[in-house]
Amino acid sequence: MIYVVKSGDTLQKISDETRIPVQKIIADNQLIYSERLVPGQALLLLGEGEEGDLAQGYLTAGYAYPFIDPPVLEEALPSLGRLLVFSYGFTFEGDLVPPRQDDCWMAERAAEMNVEPWMVLTPFSSEGAFNNQLIRVLVENEELQDRLTAQMLEMMERKGYRGVDIDFEYILPENKEQYVQFVGKVKQRMGKSGYQVTVAAAPKTSDRQRGILVEGVDYAKLGENADAVFLMTYEWGYTYGPPMAVAPLDKVREVVEYALTRIPPEKIILGIPNYGYDWPLPYERGITRARSIGNEEAVGIAVENGASVEYAEVSQSPWFTYRKNGMEHVVWFEDVRSIRAKWELVREYGLSGAGYWNLMRPFSANWLMLGTDRR
Repeated sequence: MIYVVKSGDTLQKISDETRIPVQKIIADNQLIYSERLVPGQALLLLGEGEEGDLAQGYLTAGYAYPFIDPPVLEEALPSLGRLLVFSYGFTFEGDLVPPRQDDCWMAERAAEMNVEPWMVLTPFSSEGAFNNQLIRVLVENEELQDRLTAQMLEMMERKGYRGVDIDFEYILPENKEQYVQFVGKVKQRMGKSGYQVTVAAAPKTSDRQRGILVEGVDYAKLGENADAVFLMTYEWGYTYGPPMAVAPLDKVREVVEYALTRIPPEKIILGIPNYGYDWPLPYERGITRARSIGNEEAVGIAVENGASVEYAEVSQSPWFTYRKNGMEHVVWFEDVRSIRAKWELVREYGLSGAGYWNLMRPFSANWLMLGTDRR
């Protein structure tokens, strides 16, 4: 169950009422300041031997960089069916570029725990940013595509990857059809070797939507040419944007409802953010920069500063304000309530499952709530 802390609550009082040991509440929720709670804080309460089952029967995936802290990965793996290793790049000559850090240990550990390790392919520049000129050169040249695909297949065989996730962003509108064809070609080649192909797609709500993130993305054709489509349903609240929920449920729902008119539900994977943002106030467009924080870290900030956590009903997201060193701040993040709301959306629409961007920060209660009956 999920328990929302009320004014005057203590861990001992909650323990007495629920008969769940104090130490278990602390451990399950990774309470940073175990002696202090704040009103509005959401706790996952599981009895001895009780397991979560929120994701039972659905795909659960998560992205991670090879430099992830091993204990953080170990905590998440039991609840995952798929681990997406971020990321492999490629050159203008069509040669595959492995991650800078060794990724073998992640693939091996995932396989040991019956989790499918997947390769993620991204068009990153040498500066580590998405480069649509890399995309353009690749999708306009079949020889480069053949070279890259062959190298991907060799690498997947060598490292034990079971599929590839193509995460191309800022695709130029004039390359939209060529990108779709590239995805289909990769899927055909991968399928012959028993591998699957998914694509990550920016959140769209209509065919007429404008913007560099979405104009090169064709939901219908990507749904036809890939085994599944991962909807990047997050970043409404972002580093240089105005303070708001990272993944407001009303906005996420709009994307899902549009996607369902173009892609079968069993081919849709919902994106869920595993982070929040801390904005200094007042917000000034183009100047204010929010700090990315973990969800457990957000609760720690609230406790440390004596802030009460509010819950926005429309966006189904927690938030709070606090003052430190003479400056006001507002924080939007995810907790077990907002995560549950997103998974309920998966169930409501019969989607394939959900994937987390990303696993780099701990979120113990989330994994416990999902359970270990994954696929």
